[in-house]
Amino acid sequence: MASDERVEGGDVVLAIDQGTSATKAVVVTDRGEISHRATVPIHQSYPQPGWAEQDPMEIWRSVQRSVAEVLSEAHPRRVLAVGLSTQRESTLLWDRNTGQPLGPLLGWQDTRGASLCAMLRADDHADRIRETTGLPLDAMFSASKAAALLDRHDPDRSRSSRGELCLGTIDSWLLWQLGGRHLIETGNAARTQLLDISTCRWDPWLLDVFNVPLPALPQVTSSIGPFTTCRDLHPSLQEVPVTGVLGDSHAALFAHAGWTGGRVKVTYGTGSSVMGVATTEVKQAAGVARTIAWQLGEPTYALEGNIRSSGATLVWLARLLNSTPGELAGAAASDSQGVFIVPAFTGLGAPWWDDRARGMIVGLTDSTGREQLARAALESIAFQIEDVVAAVEHAGGSVQMILADGGPSANATLMQLQADTSGRHVRTSPAAELSALGAAHVAGLGAGLWSIADLDRLSRTGAEYRPNSADPQRRQRLDGWHAAVAAARGLPLGAGGTA
Repeated sequence: MASDERVEGGDVVLAIDQGTSATKAVVVTDRGEISHRATVPIHQSYPQPGWAEQDPMEIWRSVQRSVAEVLSEAHPRRVLAVGLSTQRESTLLWDRNTGQPLGPLLGWQDTRGASLCAMLRADDHADRIRETTGLPLDAMFSASKAAALLDRHDPDRSRSSRGELCLGTIDSWLLWQLGGRHLIETGNAARTQLLDISTCRWDPWLLDVFNVPLPALPQVTSSIGPFTTCRDLHPSLQEVPVTGVLGDSHAALFAHAGWTGGRVKVTYGTGSSVMGVATTEVKQAAGVARTIAWQLGEPTYALEGNIRSSGATLVWLARLLNSTPGELAGAAASDSQGVFIVPAFTGLGAPWWDDRARGMIVGLTDSTGREQLARAALESIAFQIEDVVAAVEHAGGSVQMILADGGPSANATLMQLQADTSGRHVRTSPAAELSALGAAHVAGLGAGLWSIADLDRLSRTGAEYRPNSADPQRRQRLDGWHAAVAAARGLPLGAGGTA
């Protein structure tokens, strides 16, 4: 599989997947397969409703530790290149001279910027923002988080205007820690709500309305760089280059070889991302975002919807019932008996984009037990996924196959439920660390280790699930779910349209 452009001496790629709950490091061979892996958990705090924070230095230490652990089992001198996969909209601010963070990282779930988004919506800016960025005006994206950080640490914007402060997403933070350059990969930049996705440049009007000074922002760079070397990552990697960076959902799509039409990738995790490459030009897509999947030359565009709480719903219910997510999933009844859980803990993401929605349990009776609640929690994941897949299909053409990855995709009950709810085939990935694998694939591509044609030929066969419930039953369940969503949004039945 190796090409003539390979750098002498290296034949493996090291990939780091920095996620919400853990940092993973994997070594990928020149056959595109994972040979070694390590995982380091990290913490997240919720100091008040709608806030989600993490410690940037803990994240950096978790990267160093995961790499040290994986390289203790693999020969570090064989590493040709490094790839990064990162959580995306999460945002932090640090001092350019000292490199020290100013306060916590605001996680992608953090919605403290909702009031700013409401103000911009009231000023009739939402349509222009969506036209420029491809994104609905929402506090999940980085722009309102950046404004909140600057309001706290640089209220008059004097330091950020002089370039003394650096704003960035996780990929920016890690690239800074690795080699001291302030950079951001194009796909990650597209999630900030500050980028004009038609030009791949920071948009002056957006910077003005969100009050974010340009000198604080990183330089936008393609998915294969140039980036930096791994100077401060590991003693054996000081001269090894970073040759690939992708957002985690983009990396998972890349690992699925998701550049083929008619399929969408669903990453099941704390939240969920549904993404498919746009094979035709789409200017507007109700309920889902138009974004940049990756840039290997010209940018590749995609349609995506983000769900704020999927696996997190089981975690919440397990905490409430003094159980574990695994125990609850295993104990779930075969029928929720008309109970619906709408997990709008911080509002609803795609396709509703409603910050004002609140979590709700609908249909409780005196016979409802933990088994029915567990089933309703699993069903809430499948319902939310199907709502977004249907919106992607409406905007971009028929979707026959769901490509599933992430921890919950190993749950056969959930995957069959997804197939039955969606009426589509579901195929899981044989690799658990799919975002890391996608980062490795793009880094190997950037280093000349393989080509797109090589990657296209890799075997990706996992478990496959076919829908087996009748259409009337599926429609009835979806109608009940949509009635519950309307109630959670404070709308009359039948009034819950997409954004």
